[in-house]
Amino acid sequence: MNKIFRTVMLVLFTSVLLAACGQSDEEKQAAADAAAKAAANAPVPLPAAGADDAAWQKYLVSVVTRNMQGVKTNHPFMYYVPAGDSMAAEDARKSQLDNVGATVARGVLPGNMLAFGGPDSKATADLIVEAFANANDGSFKNVVVLFAGAAADQQRVQDAIAKSGAELRFVEMK
Repeated sequence: MNKIFRTVMLVLFTSVLLAACGQSDEEKQAAADAAAKAAANAPVPLPAAGADDAAWQKYLVSVVTRNMQGVKTNHPFMYYVPAGDSMAAEDARKSQLDNVGATVARGVLPGNMLAFGGPDSKATADLIVEAFANANDGSFKNVVVLFAGAAADQQRVQDAIAKSGAELRFVEMK
């Protein structure tokens, strides 16, 4: 009987020691959360020319995530502008322009971000310029407009949004 009691106590003592040596559930969850956050903030490389829309959209999300400083909302307005001369691409750009134009016309609350990007920097810049053509003076004060594109298009976009009062954040695609 004594021998059984000692064996049971030894097993219990060993299991308590082993449990104390491992990470707690909270520590494991914190480590998993930190790893997920690091993976989410890791830069996505610029997709190759001709890459699919999903790769470009993932790239745009990565650029926006790394440039959210000072933005009060966790849900920026993101606009992917597809490239190409096909009817589908032209229709998609027209639809995006209608969407952005409506957003610009009604205004955006301060602390928000509008982010634009796509494989064709000129097409993206054209969309921004056209959408902001009728923006009211100062209607985008304290709003960030992020443009992921070519340096050659940066000034054109800056000039287009200037009267709205928006802050331009430019990320060169390279």
